Amino acid sequence: MFVQQNFSSSDTIFCGVFDGHGPYGHMVAKKVRDSLPLILWSQWKASSSGDQDSLRNANGSMNAEESASPSMDDEWFESLDAKDDKLPEMYLPLKKSILKSFKLMDKELKLHPTIDCFCSGTTAVTLVKQGQDLIIGNVGDSRAVLAMRDEDNSLIAVQLTVDLKPDLPREAARIQQCKGRVFSLQDEPEVARVWLPNNDSPGLAMARAFGDFCLKDFGLISVPDIYYHHLTERDEFIILATDGVWDVLSNKEAVEVVASAPSRATAARALVDCAVRSWRLKYPTSKNDDCAVVCLFLEHLSTVNGSVDDYSPTKTPDVSQKKISEKSQGQSKRSLAECISVAEDEEWSALEVRSIRMKRILAYTDGETSVDFVAVTTLWSAFCGRYMMSGED
Repeated sequence: MFVQQNFSSSDTIFCGVFDGHGPYGHMVAKKVRDSLPLILWSQWKASSSGDQDSLRNANGSMNAEESASPSMDDEWFESLDAKDDKLPEMYLPLKKSILKSFKLMDKELKLHPTIDCFCSGTTAVTLVKQGQDLIIGNVGDSRAVLAMRDEDNSLIAVQLTVDLKPDLPREAARIQQCKGRVFSLQDEPEVARVWLPNNDSPGLAMARAFGDFCLKDFGLISVPDIYYHHLTERDEFIILATDGVWDVLSNKEAVEVVASAPSRATAARALVDCAVRSWRLKYPTSKNDDCAVVCLFLEHLSTVNGSVDDYSPTKTPDVSQKKISEKSQGQSKRSLAECISVAEDEEWSALEVRSIRMKRILAYTDGETSVDFVAVTTLWSAFCGRYMMSGED
């Protein structure tokens, strides 16, 4: 995970969650966490200042290597060709910078001398908030969810990203066009995986990722989906989390947990703790998947009255409100109170990481907008089936 205040200006914040998989997934995720924000910052700075020479030099000979994968270039240009009218001035430069930085990051991984990324990779869901504008870049199956108030002042969950699974029609078509295969195993028909053309491996349960170069010639890409959302006074907080959370909790349940947490500082911990308990109940014989959470609070969070509604994912590069049918998520069988009612002196079994200094956790915005607060918690655990043939980190 990564959180950076004053990312490009005093009113900008960057957040990211990265979920590694494969035997060296933890190393890949750490490398992306440490390098991607810097690459994006430099690309955005050069783009904003009109320093096109810097952008061209940074890209270098990138096109020569990536030309071997036509689908990747096609996806990249298609993303740039999306309708970008009626959007803020900062959107298009930042969108281009995100796309270029993801390409550069994957190239850096491919050429890395000490990290074996052939059968290891990572997801990335990254968020840039500048003033009231929110732009998200997503690769893999981590997810961003917004909690907002509806007209009745009820808290609702709006999924901002789409889980990029191999069985999505667009993803499956690209993979199959590149001679890759997509199918599920008999003992887990609900999990679609990507396989090599002539070998039943590695069985990757996502259609886009950093690394995983064994599949990059067969339809796997690292091109992010880009999403835009204009924040309003009704928006309360944003959750970035890995699939270990979403496999056992719905968007609605996750928003309930965060909204009911005793404090903002404990919100991310409450959500991870609830996910861990849900794993133990739903899959008592399995170890829980990695759970990492970033909660970005946009305004003062008042007490939730009534139930929490759950909205479908909304992809908004053109500010459209198109609803996408949400796949069934694992439902927690316990009450919300049971999830988070943990005594203060109770030992918490998860490995909690709080490595971000307070000066990077608080981000002040202009005008009368209240303080943004970021709560961060992660749990690293053992193998849970992202790859069929190798361990998960």
